[in-house]
Amino acid sequence: MSMRIKATLRALAYLATGPVAGAAGLLWSLAATLGVTLLAITQAGGPAFLGAAWLTRRLAGLERRRAGWVLGEPIPSPYLPSPDGPLSRRVAAVGTQPATWRDLAWLMILFPIGLVGGVVAIVTTLLTLGAIVAPVWLWAVPNPRAPFPADPLMTTTGGRFLLVVLGLLAAPLVAALLRSLAAGQIRLARALLAPGEHRRLVETAEQLARSRRRVVDAQAAELRRIERDLHDGAQARIVAAGMTLALTARKLRTATEPAEVSADVQLARRQLDDALAELRRLVRGIHPPILTDRGLAAALAALAGDSPVPVEIDADADERYPAAVESAAYFVVAEGLANAAKHAHADRCVVAVRRTPGGVAVRVSDDGRGGADPDGSGIDGLRRRVEALDGRLTLTSPPGGPTVLLAEMPCES
Repeated sequence: MSMRIKATLRALAYLATGPVAGAAGLLWSLAATLGVTLLAITQAGGPAFLGAAWLTRRLAGLERRRAGWVLGEPIPSPYLPSPDGPLSRRVAAVGTQPATWRDLAWLMILFPIGLVGGVVAIVTTLLTLGAIVAPVWLWAVPNPRAPFPADPLMTTTGGRFLLVVLGLLAAPLVAALLRSLAAGQIRLARALLAPGEHRRLVETAEQLARSRRRVVDAQAAELRRIERDLHDGAQARIVAAGMTLALTARKLRTATEPAEVSADVQLARRQLDDALAELRRLVRGIHPPILTDRGLAAALAALAGDSPVPVEIDADADERYPAAVESAAYFVVAEGLANAAKHAHADRCVVAVRRTPGGVAVRVSDDGRGGADPDGSGIDGLRRRVEALDGRLTLTSPPGGPTVLLAEMPCES
């Protein structure tokens, strides 16, 4: 009940201040429109437009906060950042934002709807309160010429107490009317003052541009890593094996016993085996072949088998996902298990892969000591990989644990 009373009082405050806010908004809108129009043909047109837009946004911001009386929180700001640079560029940036003109439209229509809502709210509230406290004040304003039924209601004690009953019965209806009127105005205010489709599209484009830059940077870093691993690892071992075989061939021309070159042959063989193992490790780091051959569940089972921490896998062995999604999920789990063993000193890990409406969720949890850095280099690399698929990666790791790494990625059914 107290919540409903508070909502009614907030609605009454919003409606009662509507005529004042509407009058101020209308006067400013007319003055700004006329002033900017007259100055548009002069050099002062651009600064006048920017100044008028700035003040209009301040007034619209007050309206968003005033709407917060009813909503519980202000309507979010819809404006895009204004660029630096020449005056013409700033004028164009402000003028092409739909929010600029929606603000002006709201300030112009606020007066009529605010006036109607304010008058209705104030009159019905005063009548209801006046009826409820009728015995306190009606005796002081006698009206012997009042028509029926006002005469018995206003001039007799019984009639005044009957007004109290009628006022109490009308109070819930008046409160509902106030909340409905305020809700109707708020819906219109949100339609004009809240962020619109233009801002959403701009923010989406900016997010995609950031994701693209992060993906390009991640791919460049990955290529550098592969080049470094090939140069310092497999290539060095293959070169060493080639040199060993060259020395062996030279010895064969002078050796009289096979035993004299056997050790060199064995050394070359070990070097080639090490190079092959290095190449296999490098291939698994790019895209594990088991993902293509047997799917994500089997690849995760192989990761669990190599982990020093006991791992429980909860995934459908028959479920297949797009290759990019499976690859990202694999590396999320690989990083989570590696961190659990190396940093968290966990005793147990659980990996769960679940279909979600329109996507897939990969969850890696451990019972370690927690405190993982959500902005660490390893997690940041995973985040870029997941965001490249329009997904989201979150890490929850309070001190003392548990640590939960969650990747959510869109995925076709």
